[in-house]
Amino acid sequence: QKFGISKSLLARQGCILLIKNTEKNSNIVKYYSNKKRPSASGLEFIGPLVCSVEETPDPISTVIKGEIPSWITGSFLRNGPGRFEFGESKFNHWFDGMALMHRFHIKDGQATYSSCFLRSDSYVQNAEKNRIVVSEFGTLATPDPCKNIFARFFSRFQIPKATDNAGVSFVKYKGDFYVSTEINFMRRIDPVSLETKEKVDWSEYIAINAATAHPHYDRDGATYNLGNSYGRNGFFYHILRVPPGNGKNDVADLSGAEILCSIPASDPRKPSYYHSFVMSENYIVFIEQPIKLDPLKFMLYRVAGKSFHKVMSWNPELETIFHVADRHTGQLIKTKYYSSAMFTLHQINAYEDNGYLIMDMCCGDDGTVIGDFTMENLQASGEELDKFFNSLCTNLPRRYVLPLDIMEDEPNDHNLINLPYTTATAVKTVTGVCDHEDLYNDDLLQYGGLEFPQINYTYYNARPYRYFYACGFGHVFGDSLLKMDLEGKKLKVWRHAGLFPSEPVFVPAPDAKDEDDGVVMSVVITPREKKSSFLLVLDAKTFTELGRAEVPVDIPYGTHGLFNEMS
Repeated sequence: QKFGISKSLLARQGCILLIKNTEKNSNIVKYYSNKKRPSASGLEFIGPLVCSVEETPDPISTVIKGEIPSWITGSFLRNGPGRFEFGESKFNHWFDGMALMHRFHIKDGQATYSSCFLRSDSYVQNAEKNRIVVSEFGTLATPDPCKNIFARFFSRFQIPKATDNAGVSFVKYKGDFYVSTEINFMRRIDPVSLETKEKVDWSEYIAINAATAHPHYDRDGATYNLGNSYGRNGFFYHILRVPPGNGKNDVADLSGAEILCSIPASDPRKPSYYHSFVMSENYIVFIEQPIKLDPLKFMLYRVAGKSFHKVMSWNPELETIFHVADRHTGQLIKTKYYSSAMFTLHQINAYEDNGYLIMDMCCGDDGTVIGDFTMENLQASGEELDKFFNSLCTNLPRRYVLPLDIMEDEPNDHNLINLPYTTATAVKTVTGVCDHEDLYNDDLLQYGGLEFPQINYTYYNARPYRYFYACGFGHVFGDSLLKMDLEGKKLKVWRHAGLFPSEPVFVPAPDAKDEDDGVVMSVVITPREKKSSFLLVLDAKTFTELGRAEVPVDIPYGTHGLFNEMS
């Protein structure tokens, strides 16, 4: 009652409130969600989905079943790991696999498929030595066996070479295509041939050490991203802007890139891990979550011969902090917003309404998940696979609402949110506190929660919207496609036993009148039969299958992609 939140709402949200005194004269409201998918048993073996495959550099024809709409013209580009060993040395973590780029080119109702390994320095050097010589996220390269014992020992004290294995996503800067991951290197890519072009180092254009693989784009063609830097003055998170371009560059060009805003880490000794960020029409939000990186552990693990994914720790006793900056001026607003500990990888959408900033994202209550996707866990079977899956947190869609215009005389301990369509709350204290609304009904739990969210980005990003699309996770990898209607939180589902669809990508119809006029594309693979992959095309409105393009190749489970209407 003190916070203006009814008992019935608490029961409906499935939560408890805890008041924790963390600063002078400050009360923090902490929120814990106790909803989780049902425990699984007898899960299907998915080892074949994380096996090395051969590339298909020359486009091959596909077999069309059903009908692919003739208005679709362009290329569905995807990225992800595709090679997991060199010689007898094997990668330990799924993220470490060498980047394999895929292209389904669609025209006149037909489709071709091609794929190429990214010719990164890491790939080339590993291939030349026929062993892993460049360390990755979860795999530490072993010393050269040709060196003597002393040289091998002292090599552990050297700073490892940074990988340029950009295997997370395709991104665009100034109209050019790049493949990217969470490091300071990208590679420019020919989106037609998938040829690897020049290597790009962010630090040659702007004073940062890394940038995310999930930039945002405004309607003028500028690209925004989030990077970081560290030095004598501490650790900083930086909001970046790269100006528009025409995509007709002969070489990579990030000139004009600028830092809009710098945000000091709340704990400079242990900065937070981040994978993406929030952008609305006028604001950018950095979410400082309690997944912490320990630089000291990084150095100690190197000496001990351990991999880097162990340097991250989940700290649920800490709050999550929302830092809000004006997208046009780069100025941080004075208010800081706090929530209880939560973990997020991917944002759904964000928009402004009547003085509020609405942020929708996929969240979990346990940030240890990132380090768990080891090859050992993914290639487990039987009870061991069930145990691994049941240990993973359930990621679910949430809505946070930030009041942007808080009056000085606004009373404390009073809910500041006055929007008719959300039950999210925000309470003014010394620090400012937000509690979320669950963007789902309980029927989502039977599909395992959801991740890899996508929207009609072209027309509805940073604007009020109604629909989003995602993968349901009734298995370690996505095993269904979901369409969420936020009016009533109603689901439509595409799910078939033994089939594992990729992140769905929405492509708007040329004559679209409604938000969901268009198609949803996903690459579907199976561990049950070799060379049985296909591109699935769903009617986005009805969420029923229109057609598929079957291709006689093995495609490993990947990460992210996009649709390129230009090629």
